[in-house]
Amino acid sequence: MLGKNYLSIYAKSFNWAGFFLPKDTYKECSALYDFCRTVDNLADEKNELKTREQKFQEFNEDFKNKNFNNIVIKNMWNLIDKFNISLKIIEDLFEGIKSDIKDIVKINSKKDLIIYSYKVAGTVGLMMAKVLRVKKKNALKSAIDLGIAMQLTNISRDVIEDKKSNRAYIDYDFESIKSTIKLSNLFYDSSFLAIKEIPLNLRFSILVARRVYKKIGHKIIAKNNIENYEKSGKIYLTNFEKFVETFLSIFDFIILLFNYKSLEKIAHNYDLINEEINLNERI
Repeated sequence: MLGKNYLSIYAKSFNWAGFFLPKDTYKECSALYDFCRTVDNLADEKNELKTREQKFQEFNEDFKNKNFNNIVIKNMWNLIDKFNISLKIIEDLFEGIKSDIKDIVKINSKKDLIIYSYKVAGTVGLMMAKVLRVKKKNALKSAIDLGIAMQLTNISRDVIEDKKSNRAYIDYDFESIKSTIKLSNLFYDSSFLAIKEIPLNLRFSILVARRVYKKIGHKIIAKNNIENYEKSGKIYLTNFEKFVETFLSIFDFIILLFNYKSLEKIAHNYDLINEEINLNERI
């Protein structure tokens, strides 16, 4: 089974940022994203529920049994071995994706929203940080924050699309969309300082990805009401807007160079997650 570069197909904002990574590191990040996207696609297919459940179970078993005929699984196991990625993180990812394989998906609380966002995206942020050679515990926690922030941005952007698929991660009104963006900003803020723990030659790419994604949230809020939001279609950044955010990331890079604040002072909003998941075991 041949793999696809899903990073370039689906994650255009992060793929833009990936331009600033060394070639080998980009390949490793792409292999991680390909795996995560492959699992996610099993939930998003338009097949009947039983077919999606069966395909998901088969892929899960292939992963556990190290079916290296599947290049996506083989590449992922190479990353697991090379970067000492805990299997608990991947189990969390599978749990999050599995929760989407239903005829109707409904999230009813802030706690469930944050835990879901951790499972499907915070896990990806944590694994990505390991691929980027991040070592410090608090810095790895901030990578989870960035993943959660990006997922909350995605949820805020995809309310219309999700409704068509009978998925309601948040309520279908602009106040809920706006409050979700505000929640995402808390996680974007707590992710910033720890980016200085990423090796210097890899750091700029993550700063760009963070800025580009956060800007999507700003564009969503600028719609002001649900009517404008509905008319706008899927909200994204133009290449010019990405260029502007990339330029502004230079100042973020400089700020981090001269910021000596201790990572221990970063406040992580994990109370709700830790009620169900021991993040220390994953890190």
